[in-house]
Amino acid sequence: MGTSVPTAPDAAVNLADVLPSCLVALGAADDAWLRDTGREARITLRPARSAIVVLVDGLGANALAARAGHARFLTATKKRLRSGFPTTTAAALTTLTTGRQPGEHGVVGYSGWNPEESRVMNLLSGWDTEVPAGWLRSETVFTAASGLGVDPVVVAPTRYRSSGMTANVLGGARFVAADTIPARIDAALDATGSGRQLVYLYIPELDSIGHKHGWQSDRWTAALELVDAELSRLDARVDPDVGVLVTADHGVLDVPPHSNVAMDPALLVDVVGVAGDPRCRQLTVAPGTDVPALVDAFRASLGKRAVVASRDEAVAAGWFGPVDDAVLPRIGDVLLVAKGSWAFNDDREVRDGVEPGRMIGQHGAMSDDELLVPLRLAGAFAQ
Repeated sequence: MGTSVPTAPDAAVNLADVLPSCLVALGAADDAWLRDTGREARITLRPARSAIVVLVDGLGANALAARAGHARFLTATKKRLRSGFPTTTAAALTTLTTGRQPGEHGVVGYSGWNPEESRVMNLLSGWDTEVPAGWLRSETVFTAASGLGVDPVVVAPTRYRSSGMTANVLGGARFVAADTIPARIDAALDATGSGRQLVYLYIPELDSIGHKHGWQSDRWTAALELVDAELSRLDARVDPDVGVLVTADHGVLDVPPHSNVAMDPALLVDVVGVAGDPRCRQLTVAPGTDVPALVDAFRASLGKRAVVASRDEAVAAGWFGPVDDAVLPRIGDVLLVAKGSWAFNDDREVRDGVEPGRMIGQHGAMSDDELLVPLRLAGAFAQ
């Protein structure tokens, strides 16, 4: 396996910095707390009484820049963050809420391998039925915030109130349900009327539209206009001592039909688990499989369409950040990370004559379209 793989930038400010940086700005956390908890707070924020962190699911910095005329509030600054790898909601959202990288918190993809039960689990919607207790290996920043005298609040659609993912990945926060974007803005304003709060406001609508219609669709642009208008309203109405930070979990790119390719079934014979997203496949193989040979075979099959790496190569390159020993077997033995607009699908169970369903907007890989997310500071955080 002589081919080198790209390395993750060690010093890049990313989603793990967001909530700890807010706690520092609120005067609740200091260098000693950061050192003791092993977290970093590399986003410089002005002091504030409370903070509202808005996460717009699926809003990549590149897509936003391409639609700048439809989002004047969000594009008033060119500040950006890096999402982290893989660029998928389950991993990125957990990185945000724990202040740690996937190799530490243990959510290594949209779906992941459970080595104890030898099966793939959905790590986005499967927390109620598939994910065992204790899978999340890191305390959330919300839980820590309560011990620091800060009231943590999550504002999100009602359907997430009782989900297992909310209980785990958003654990420690008081949940406030609001089913429209304007209602969520109002709820965040109400929550920060007095006292000291750390509010997480979740906007999933843009990501859902992007998956179904693509970020280049008129529907996505219309949704972006609504999001931008409501965030501008938030900035106008928020108390002057409340900071607002807007970011996203990952970006998105549109995958044309011809770029959705089926993985070669001959190369999947020894694969016992196909996890991850179509743009970031993690393949777990049967014991005794020649992993280096399989990596070489996938490199020959996919060519310039993907970066193919063994787990050892990916970990050494820092893709998942520091990796705990207990998390290591959750990562696939072989990783297929798409370049360009490619996506890789397992079509072995698709019946002849049946057109498999494909998403238009996709993410998960390492392109700038997926990795780079906006960082918009407003309210007391405005610079």
